[in-house]
Amino acid sequence: MKRVRCAGLVRIDGKIALMHRTNVQMTPGEPNKPYGEYYVFPGGGLEGEESMFEATERELFEELGIKVKAKRDLYYKEVSENQDEYLLECEYLSGEFGTGTGPEFSNDPAYSHRGNFIPTLVEPDDIESLRLLPVEFKEQLVQDLKNKKL
Repeated sequence: MKRVRCAGLVRIDGKIALMHRTNVQMTPGEPNKPYGEYYVFPGGGLEGEESMFEATERELFEELGIKVKAKRDLYYKEVSENQDEYLLECEYLSGEFGTGTGPEFSNDPAYSHRGNFIPTLVEPDDIESLRLLPVEFKEQLVQDLKNKKL
């Protein structure tokens, strides 16, 4: 069964919510995993029987501390034969940005090699200059922003 990762694109006060990853260590045996400093769209894997929309809403609450409504599927990428990734457009509903309580923030030693997770709000005009992963989603987002589709 394929792993499905669902991430959310959400704006708060005109800015885009991203997860800034710093001090991520290279993982032995996984040379294609990103390391160093970069940004990702907040999200995570499906759990149980939940839908992509439910998973995205849950993950954004866990990672960012905000409630959102997942509105529509924006982008899709087949990461590998074992993993798919989706980016869903979300509407901010409530909550205090940056108060997530997911396992990334627990100081659990099992996550130490994964570096720091810093919820960040970014101006749309700055997206193009960031190391934002996956690159395919970044490129589509930059085009959609330029064409005023988002």
